[in-house]
Amino acid sequence: MKNPLKIENAEGKLGVMLVGLGAVSTTTIAGVIAVRRGLAKPIGSLTQMGTIRLGKRTEGRSPAIHDFVPLASLDDVAFGGWDIFDENCYEAAKTAGVLDAALLDKIKPELEEIRPWPAVFDRKYVKRLDGPNVKKGKNKRELAEQVREDIRRFKKERGLNRLVLIWCGSTEIYMTETPAHASIDAFEKALETNDDAIPSSMVYAYAALKEGIPYANAAPNLSADIPALLQLAQQHGSPVAGKDLKTGQTLIKTIIAPGLKSRLIGVEGWYSTNILGNRDGEVLDDPESFKTKEESKKSVLDYILQPNLYPDLYEKLCHVVRINYYPPRGDNKEGWDNIDIFGWLGYPMQLKINFLCRDSILAAPIVLDVALFLDLAKRTGMSGIQEWLSFYFKSPMHAPGLYPEHDLFIQLMKLKNTLRYMRGEELITHLGLEYYD
Repeated sequence: MKNPLKIENAEGKLGVMLVGLGAVSTTTIAGVIAVRRGLAKPIGSLTQMGTIRLGKRTEGRSPAIHDFVPLASLDDVAFGGWDIFDENCYEAAKTAGVLDAALLDKIKPELEEIRPWPAVFDRKYVKRLDGPNVKKGKNKRELAEQVREDIRRFKKERGLNRLVLIWCGSTEIYMTETPAHASIDAFEKALETNDDAIPSSMVYAYAALKEGIPYANAAPNLSADIPALLQLAQQHGSPVAGKDLKTGQTLIKTIIAPGLKSRLIGVEGWYSTNILGNRDGEVLDDPESFKTKEESKKSVLDYILQPNLYPDLYEKLCHVVRINYYPPRGDNKEGWDNIDIFGWLGYPMQLKINFLCRDSILAAPIVLDVALFLDLAKRTGMSGIQEWLSFYFKSPMHAPGLYPEHDLFIQLMKLKNTLRYMRGEELITHLGLEYYD
């Protein structure tokens, strides 16, 4: 045992604020309510169902994660959020069409109590959506102040002790860093001049960080991962994480690709196509929003396979990603992967994967875990980028000069070792020689 970090207890209530009460957010909220009512199990949630091994394998110590570190109880979680449509959470969940009506009706009163606050929204950044429940202001700085007021009011009215804000809104158009993102001062001036370099997601990130609360980005947008907002996160002691939740096809890639690489099996081509019919699919039907998603999805293989280190195996990899909006699918996404591989003496083989997944069902436990772990990080005195949460994201945030770690199994080891470090337990290397001395 080493000296554990000082972690404040999870006393009182935790407010989880979600930007966008669409399929992912309503599935998360309804799921948490159903779990605490005993109507369902939190399947897919590491914080609720996961265990962590401590010490040697012979010691038999594998407590539940929620017993090992002081996480907020689901009974103490309260939800709020913003949306461009003014449907309450029950109506929005019915519109999303993810969860069965029978389940939603059992928790209808609690869902109806959650009504979205007017959102910061500009069609310039999400061209396929529009709605009436939108904030007005003379500039983006004023809109950010309105969001901060929403945050303070929510905390006061609900008697909350701590807060977390997660962007669960749509994918914005592809953007790159500009001088407006270089410093806090430049960013705040850009807010006041309504600079196009500041999309809606950055307004929310700025508001959260100014309030000193954790922020996560569940979409692939350029959001908190700019110098100005990372400086602000450090200045106000706010943990940040993101970006783009690792759910369907990319989850499968980060499981399969490390296995192929570990056995030094070559990959000549990887063709991925997605059929998606929900609001996310509609947004991604716009080429500018698709490019943001494409960059997030395509970077995974480059970093896992490391063609610079293994040119004979991966240098000529042809990686193609397609997303097709197909309304009849709704939230039931279908991902097809054709993988052309080669083995001993260059002999060709193929893998074909057809993953019929429920996108929001896979995303909801991630939203919950990220919220609870960010709250833990805040109570532990951690701020800035939380790379140990890379396990949950397609494009993990990372320090400048580092390459992101995409291997799902390395990411999980990093996450659990961080929890061990917090509690003063020995880190596990899996060397195992001590058993044979």
